[in-house]
Amino acid sequence: MAHRLEIKDKTRQAEGLKIAPFRQHIRKTSPHKHNNYFEIIYLTKGKGSHTIDTKEYEIKTPVIFTIRKEQVHFWDIKTEPAGFVLIIKKTFIDNCLDKDIKRLISELSAQTCLFPKDNTATDIFNILLNEYQEKKKPNRPIIDGLLKALLGKLLESATPKTSKNGNSTTFQKFIDLLSKENELTNKVNHYAKLLNTTPQNLNAICRKETGQSSAEILSEHIINEAKRLLLYTDITVSEIAHRLDFKDNSHFSKYFKRHVDQTPVGFRSDNN
Repeated sequence: MAHRLEIKDKTRQAEGLKIAPFRQHIRKTSPHKHNNYFEIIYLTKGKGSHTIDTKEYEIKTPVIFTIRKEQVHFWDIKTEPAGFVLIIKKTFIDNCLDKDIKRLISELSAQTCLFPKDNTATDIFNILLNEYQEKKKPNRPIIDGLLKALLGKLLESATPKTSKNGNSTTFQKFIDLLSKENELTNKVNHYAKLLNTTPQNLNAICRKETGQSSAEILSEHIINEAKRLLLYTDITVSEIAHRLDFKDNSHFSKYFKRHVDQTPVGFRSDNN
């Protein structure tokens, strides 16, 4: 088992967006993260499983998977796959002037696995792929329009989210901060300060967006990262406690057991 997780980067440094056919030779991969980008995978063919963090999903095509940059995933594909991979880097989102695209990406990133009723998104993927591949410098308005249509199509099979204001800049910045590797800390006031707001206002924003408090959202990220480190690395529980900014191993173990109903050692033992 690795001391650090493998982090892959499938884009050139200057690229903000990349689309490509899903590679047919992919079968088994080792657990890994992505280097600061959001990945959308649309499979139209293939059987097997796809594990994202601690959950294994059966591949039943057509299927949509999304992987955020902080998540760990790996494949176990039994038959030849077909489909598309769409990679969206933070730089693309930051430079995008269309607020609807940002909202749609945010909504889709909350959906880990979706099963559309048919393969109609394939046509949009093919048009977007052609636009991306056939020109040295793709036309950004055309790319944005196709991307918006594609995201909307993929979201048709999603359960509507509970957020009342999907355009909350503060909320999205909070989630972005929580997604930074090796920078999690279990203090809401720390994030409120970084966001130039008060803990009370951040809490109100989170409740309006998701129905959860800021502390509940923070704890989900901490527990998910703790699970990844316990499952996919060999670093000690004490090292994990230190990395997640707990004062000591005992404090972290009690916190973990309160949320997972298992100690970190027990969770690691039962899942390896």
